[in-house]
Amino acid sequence: MKEKFGKVLFSRGDISRRVQEIASDINRFYAGEPLVVLCVLKGAFMFFADLIKHVTVLPEIDFVRIASYGNSVSAGKAISFTKDIELSLQDKHVLIVEDIVDTGHSMQFLFGQMQARGAKSMRLCALIDKQERRETDVKVDLSGFKLADGFIVGYGLDYAEKYRELPEIRLLEFIH
Repeated sequence: MKEKFGKVLFSRGDISRRVQEIASDINRFYAGEPLVVLCVLKGAFMFFADLIKHVTVLPEIDFVRIASYGNSVSAGKAISFTKDIELSLQDKHVLIVEDIVDTGHSMQFLFGQMQARGAKSMRLCALIDKQERRETDVKVDLSGFKLADGFIVGYGLDYAEKYRELPEIRLLEFIH
């Protein structure tokens, strides 16, 4: 199966505007509070880098990478860290920055981990919120864009580790 680009859904300008708006919300929410901003690798790295440039509340920054294991026909998946958090979260606010939230299973796992590590509060910031696909009660507190369906690439989002470098978010179409 081959893939080809479809239309641009979110341009560089669209993304830049939303990043600045989200950063303004973060600065308002966390003014004067101890904050850890946690980037979920790999997909969120571009969004995270652009976002953190506009965050003025002096956050601590850390990175996490998780993997889910299970067969594709099963709803249940085992999720584990492939790169764990290095900072203490005790009595700090935690903002998780993710590329895309769809079923919510990975974020549900991360929220459980943050709570077990003593986080004072937890919020979720996602570049793309695919709420229609949600299978858990995970709430995206700050979202860049909502998307009902479609496979997307660019601005950190990939297909088979390709297309992360694109400066915009595009649909990816598959040809048989």
